Amino acid sequence: MTPAAHTTDRTRELLRTILKQVSRSFYLTLIVVPRCVRNQMGLAYLFARAADTIADTELIDRSGRLLFLKKFRAQFAEDRVDWEEVRSIQTALIPRQKDSGESALITRLEDCFRLYLECEPDDRARMRGLVRTLTNGMEMDLTVFTGGAAGEPVALQTMEDLDRYTYYVAGCVGEFWTEMMCAHLPSLRGWNRVEMAKVGVRFGKGLQLTNVLKDLARDLHRGRCYLPAALLREAGLGPHDLLNRENLSILRPLLRKLVTTALDHLDQGWLYTMAIPRREVRLRLACMWPILFAGATLQLVSTSSDLLDPTVTLKISKGQVYRIMALTTLTGGCGWVGTAYWGRLRKRVV
Repeated sequence: MTPAAHTTDRTRELLRTILKQVSRSFYLTLIVVPRCVRNQMGLAYLFARAADTIADTELIDRSGRLLFLKKFRAQFAEDRVDWEEVRSIQTALIPRQKDSGESALITRLEDCFRLYLECEPDDRARMRGLVRTLTNGMEMDLTVFTGGAAGEPVALQTMEDLDRYTYYVAGCVGEFWTEMMCAHLPSLRGWNRVEMAKVGVRFGKGLQLTNVLKDLARDLHRGRCYLPAALLREAGLGPHDLLNRENLSILRPLLRKLVTTALDHLDQGWLYTMAIPRREVRLRLACMWPILFAGATLQLVSTSSDLLDPTVTLKISKGQVYRIMALTTLTGGCGWVGTAYWGRLRKRVV
């Protein structure tokens, strides 16, 4: 075995170990991603999750979290790592983690950066761009919602704010995904990267908008209302009114508008998926699954009577997850079968 091959095997094994500690579900999903980009996508996920952990560690005050988030983002400003700054983040955050996965991630943060430095320079550049953009969304969470608290949520102001937020936290992932896949998969070299990256942005926005709607009640009770105040005013509502479950019927028309927007984005995601050559079965499946899961989730959002109840988690059943995965896998990512399934899901939503 050559030294380079040995390094690659060691890197892959270490990354697997960290991913299993942090999120076994993501690790299992990553298996379906083409082998040539698994390390890069796995690391990108870990860095995104680390930034999210920094932003959400409530045992550190808001200004402290913002400071550590900026320290973290600074590691992606240039092609180098300030190890003292990384260790200062670890020292501050490790004792304050309640979630075992997040604790494991911050503990292994130095390892993640060492793996990052082993990546090809172009891949490091793509990851730097991704993390710098993602952290803009997390900074929005820490600045826009200043003063928000349980019982007094603060809202984004306009649809433009919501659109910008969904780009920062997920739309940019579509760009990153497109650039990474095009760089490593010969079958995609005929793609127009610029145009497909734009479609990828829509794909990511659709997934994030689905999450915003699904987690509405939980976010409200954290003081965050991602539904724009301008839209709420059209319905005669304010952010605090959403704490009253009886206002769900008044909120329904606004929800339908946002669900339709999410579906429109996901439709673009489906076009993106169908543009992937049929022989790239793994890549097709990796794109099909989140769209179909999101469609099923939007169906719950559209019909749930508990959408404003923070004690209720809107989540599709494991049985439905397994059926979607089995159907698409057994048919080899067939476009006809997948499109028919997406069409049926879509009709049930609106």
